[in-house]
Amino acid sequence: MAQVLEFKLPDLGEGLTEAEIVRWLVEVGDVVAVDQPVVEVETAKAMVEVPCPYGGVVTARFGAEGTELPVGAPLLTVAVGETADGRPAGDGSGAGTAAADGARDGASGGREPAAEGSGNVLVGYGTSQAPARRRRVRPAAPAVNGRSRAPEPVRETRPAGTPQAAPGARTGRTAPADGPVPVISPLVRRLARENGLDLRKLAGSGPDGLILRADVEHALRAAGTQDRTETTAATAPAATTTATTPATPAATGGPALSTAGAASVTRVPLKGIRGAVADKLSRSRTEIPDATCWVDADATELMRTRAAMNAAGGPKISVLALLARICTAALARFPELNASVDTGAREIVRYADVHLGFAAQTERGLVVPVVRDAHTRDAESLTAEFARLTEAARAGTLTPGELTGGTFTLNNYGVFGVDGSTPIINHPEAAMLGVGRIVPKPWVHEGELAVRQVVQLSLTFDHRVCDGGTAGGFLRYVADCVEQPAVLLRTV
Repeated sequence: MAQVLEFKLPDLGEGLTEAEIVRWLVEVGDVVAVDQPVVEVETAKAMVEVPCPYGGVVTARFGAEGTELPVGAPLLTVAVGETADGRPAGDGSGAGTAAADGARDGASGGREPAAEGSGNVLVGYGTSQAPARRRRVRPAAPAVNGRSRAPEPVRETRPAGTPQAAPGARTGRTAPADGPVPVISPLVRRLARENGLDLRKLAGSGPDGLILRADVEHALRAAGTQDRTETTAATAPAATTTATTPATPAATGGPALSTAGAASVTRVPLKGIRGAVADKLSRSRTEIPDATCWVDADATELMRTRAAMNAAGGPKISVLALLARICTAALARFPELNASVDTGAREIVRYADVHLGFAAQTERGLVVPVVRDAHTRDAESLTAEFARLTEAARAGTLTPGELTGGTFTLNNYGVFGVDGSTPIINHPEAAMLGVGRIVPKPWVHEGELAVRQVVQLSLTFDHRVCDGGTAGGFLRYVADCVEQPAVLLRTV
């Protein structure tokens, strides 16, 4: 008899609490191997393939493509110990026999059968010895005429775009008056609490009546529609007056809007990558006492050097790669800025290696891929790595490992056609260098007024890790290398 194991959406790390199902890679009835990717999900940072730690037959899937699930919600169930046609599984390795024997031991009153699994969480991101997960084992159906009935299939959840009925008429089970509320995600609880919504009155659309964020948002929209209808009815008799009476604030807690302008207002959920960026930037400004200094530099010689390098043949060198090479040299002279602050231990943590993040704008929003060991790379290697990570960012295929672990960030906002900015530090790093556009400007060169290629450089730094003298010395060294690239050759 097969043992049915439930595989839940694993913890994706980096504070991510939910993910959206992009594409299922298996169907109900398919045979899967241990660590085989079964679903592609999109988090606030990247799209990743989630492998299943069990081998067997897929008996159910939870959630259609486009559904957003919280961490810990069921993804699928796997019957371990049987093949799709009901025969004992086994490929000669004994795994299927062992699983079947374990299932028989469990049925006979022995210890709980142990499923074969690797413990991996994500491809290229998990560990081979992850802590054991709690799993729900479905009780075996009673035997009929000496034969066991197959477990009933589990139905998939409603697709994300399927119309719903009113909260009181939706299918699913409501929470008992004296029982626990079937909610996994703390975000769902907070959303309901902030808007005064009683979760016990909702019928969850998830597995076993689980209340999802979509259920709460639907209830809030329904409440908002009802409030607007009542407000319109209440103000209708006074329509002949010339003054406009402000409408009652929406149930979502938003600002009061006039009845004349309410139809022109659009609310965009602050979630996904936009929400992740908002949370990180807010945390940076809240926790880090930052300061910014800037300087204009003559980049004419830097551009000439790049043109000469590219004219010599071979792969083309990008301006960003040359600036990155200058950054790593500057950090070698001013290591105080290649650091972070451990607030719990009240310590400054300095890093020997430079893992250089760079801002990349994509259709999904701003992401910061990380070039590992940037201090060991030359301009050609940096150019190739920037190109590879930028393409992966635009395709949405960056792995969590390629988006985390940075120690310093380079932000080339000049590509947007602006001269300057005050960068916000990429928490928990200690500094960020911003680079504006390189444009012809009047400049005093060798005592005479001339037209030169000028760029503005901005450094935002955590004032806890260093004082202004260190930050100014770093920025001045960067500017000197931009103006005279030979300075870099003399110091490396």
